[in-house]
Amino acid sequence: MTAYASAEAQTPAGALTCELRAVNHRYLELSPRLPEDMRVFESALRERMAGRLSRGKVDVIVRRGESRGESLQVDNVLVSRLSELALDMEARFPRMRIEFTDLLRFPGVLQHAEADQEAQQAALLEVLDRALDALTATREREGAKLGDILRERLDAIERIVGDVRGWMPEIRAALRTRLESRLADLKQPTDPGRLEQELVLQVTRSDVDEELDRLSTHIVETRRVLGLKEPVGRRLDFLMQEFNREANTLGSKSVDARTTNAAVELKVLIEQMREQVQNIE
Repeated sequence: MTAYASAEAQTPAGALTCELRAVNHRYLELSPRLPEDMRVFESALRERMAGRLSRGKVDVIVRRGESRGESLQVDNVLVSRLSELALDMEARFPRMRIEFTDLLRFPGVLQHAEADQEAQQAALLEVLDRALDALTATREREGAKLGDILRERLDAIERIVGDVRGWMPEIRAALRTRLESRLADLKQPTDPGRLEQELVLQVTRSDVDEELDRLSTHIVETRRVLGLKEPVGRRLDFLMQEFNREANTLGSKSVDARTTNAAVELKVLIEQMREQVQNIE
């Protein structure tokens, strides 16, 4: 789900800031942006985040400010090579001027004196962990609200399932009455056994007890999954597909306007749930 979090820490190399910006995504997609000299830690950063998150498109922005007490080193070999190129360019283009500060901005010219990569990685992961803690807390608050919305929809689905169950004896009786009326209009006498066979056939075709039972089972399972303390988004994705399958079958078997309307209402509720489930990790 969408969320934003940041954390900052002071290190010998300066202030280290980590920003996390997450939006909805079916899978986990990470887009880290690190300072040039910290890109060697990208693999460790990805591994740490994959251990904490399972879904979402997450931008990771790491910045490092300057430290007043920090000494800087210059890559003399790189500067010499850039100087040669600058002189060559000036000879070819006399009006071109290259400032000293332009050379300093070239990636790799200025290097931080800190050489302890283990300490740098530890500092990066520490500030990342704090940003992830804040991001997770935000997502949990939003997730609790989404859980309440989904439970309301489940309650509505359960009421519809109960209504359809209550209508079925009346629907079956009306089906028998219609069939008897049609057979009574026939000029030729009808075999009572044929009447029962036709009635059984029609009732079997319109029987939705199995679909109602599965809908009830899915309701119970969805409520159980919503109570788990772990990522449940993909499980809920699957359950929404199962809900939709039963609602479609209920609609196709309908022989009464009430069950047809109930199937439509179910599909609306299920679609509302499916849209919200996309926001859940």
